[in-house]
Amino acid sequence: MRMTKRVLALALTGLLLAACSHKDKDAPLAFVPADTPYVLANLDVLDNDTRQAILTQIDAEMPAQVAQMKAQADQLSNTDPDMAKYLRTVAGEFDGKTAEQLIQDTGIDPKGYMAFYGLGLSPVLRVQLANAQAFGNFVTKLQNDYGKKFDSVTLGTQNYQRYVAPTSHLQFIIAVAGKQAVLAMLPDNAPQPLLRQALGLDRPSKSLQDADTLTDLAKAKGYAKWAVGEVDLTRLLPLATSGQDPLSQALLKTRAESESAKTGEPVTNLMQVPATCQTDATRIASRVPRISLGYTTLDEKHRDVRFDVSLASDIVSAFNGLKIELPGLGSDPTSPFELSLALPIAQLRAFWGAQADAVAAKPFTCPVLENLNDSFGSLGDTVQKAAVPPIGDLLGLHLALDGYTPNPDGGMPKFSGRVLIGTNNPAGLLAMAQVTSPLIAGLKLTGDGKAVELPAQIANALGEQGWAAMGAKSLGVAVGKDEDGKLTDLLKQPGGDAGELMRVHLDGDMYSNWIHLLQQRAENAANMAAAMNPDDSGNQDEQKSAAAALANTKAQFAAMESEAAHIKAIGANVRMDDHGLVITTHTEIK
Repeated sequence: MRMTKRVLALALTGLLLAACSHKDKDAPLAFVPADTPYVLANLDVLDNDTRQAILTQIDAEMPAQVAQMKAQADQLSNTDPDMAKYLRTVAGEFDGKTAEQLIQDTGIDPKGYMAFYGLGLSPVLRVQLANAQAFGNFVTKLQNDYGKKFDSVTLGTQNYQRYVAPTSHLQFIIAVAGKQAVLAMLPDNAPQPLLRQALGLDRPSKSLQDADTLTDLAKAKGYAKWAVGEVDLTRLLPLATSGQDPLSQALLKTRAESESAKTGEPVTNLMQVPATCQTDATRIASRVPRISLGYTTLDEKHRDVRFDVSLASDIVSAFNGLKIELPGLGSDPTSPFELSLALPIAQLRAFWGAQADAVAAKPFTCPVLENLNDSFGSLGDTVQKAAVPPIGDLLGLHLALDGYTPNPDGGMPKFSGRVLIGTNNPAGLLAMAQVTSPLIAGLKLTGDGKAVELPAQIANALGEQGWAAMGAKSLGVAVGKDEDGKLTDLLKQPGGDAGELMRVHLDGDMYSNWIHLLQQRAENAANMAAAMNPDDSGNQDEQKSAAAALANTKAQFAAMESEAAHIKAIGANVRMDDHGLVITTHTEIK
């Protein structure tokens, strides 16, 4: 009996382990090679409430997005009529429809999985379908409305549609493989193994699903499973510069043919890629090996994303232990707009000077990268000049804006807020400012952070009261009612923790106001240009182009305003950890 129980227990354990380790052999990630240079995929699906909240937001923004596509089509109607027609076709499919209707029309499974990845450089998108027939009907209708039908092709047991763009040496593939839609961009002469793998007729010897790469990445970085992506620059850059990848060859040929038409140089000569290009690309990739991203929070009210940029150890060590004594860098922002930015010039000079010296000692020799030699040479000169005070003493900048009202007559706007400069020598910075501006020559500040009112001449010019204050390593100015107390409080706030480099916050109302202000300025500039060039019979095409450009600009701002109307606040933090740069963005929805 005891032996029987033991056998049953072992059998049950084995069944449980098998169930836990089961992976869908036809999931999109099962088709992604483990050595893909880039990938973006979901490892889990959204819950119904979050999905519905996102669809509702898309519905609210859809009309503005459609209007923008139509305006872009009008702007391109003379220069690129083919693209203009395509944009109008797509806009027509979206116009007047909800996100839910579009999902039904395209047959996409809203609870399915997807993967966007590279077969070498060639991009492939796999999306699970709820209705393959609906997807096929959607593609057919899109082609009919566009007026260009794709070629129907069969490879083995797989049917697919293909559109070849001869001038760019590219082909665009659309297929329904099982319960998935497959879209790919390949070279027009893609070798059959590449085409078969894109269609899923051949599987990779080891898939990204087998390797658990994205699952492990999500755990390591704290990404949620709804969307995880990675770009492996150690693979991508050598592929892009070696001239050996099929897509790279197609793009290189397109560029060579264009250059040959201008210069007469044989295309074969222009397509030669020196071996040093791959060496230089590998060298660059060793400095920035990988970039990854993923949601950390995604619900009805929040959209938080984390980006990780892995860096070489010497880059990390230059900044990850650095504590910047900039008041406010270590505190959560509270103003409608607030920015804390670390600018430790002494450390930046040392770091960038070392990079410039390294390039000078071993220049890049690949022709397409040789301009980097001049860039780093100029950078080396610039960092040397930055040693001169007051620039050389800088630690950072803190800017807080509590209110901003533009002047309708174009004069000085009305604003309230604070500007603080972190510096190793605040008294020296004040003295230099007093030399250059006699209005503050008599201003006396102590290093205790106490706010002192600015001279009346400055207040009159600003139309508001103003104050200045000085701390142990900071010098600040505030303008507006009650800003003196806020300036005093700011100087007491903590500096950044080790590796902290930036904090920024913008609330939705100020974001909307700024978009509206930028829109007004763009329209005023366009109207002034039109007034300087009145209509005449000789430049009707230019007038039409200008009108289309203005309409496109208005549509773009309308789309931005539509998006901003739903945003309560946006923000971002940047820090250097033990592996590289970490950028987190935060979006709160109303």
